[in-house]
Amino acid sequence: MNRYFFDLHNGDGPVRDEEGTRLPSREAVPREIARIVLDIARDELPVSDRTVISVRVRDETGRTISVASLIYNNEWLDRDQ
Repeated sequence: MNRYFFDLHNGDGPVRDEEGTRLPSREAVPREIARIVLDIARDELPVSDRTVISVRVRDETGRTISVASLIYNNEWLDRDQ
């Protein structure tokens, strides 16, 4: 199993993953990204009308292998209320 590091940026500034997560294969990375992003979204949304949650994934050598983002955007259509 390889270790992957999931660095987070969610508006509070960047958080570097120093421990990493062991996954059975590279193909498991997107599922882990989705789990992380959905957990954060469940806890933090909506904090404003626009929020971006980004995850940068590094392999054991420190090379970035994936970047994923979730964008929450709320647009009020009845501005006069």
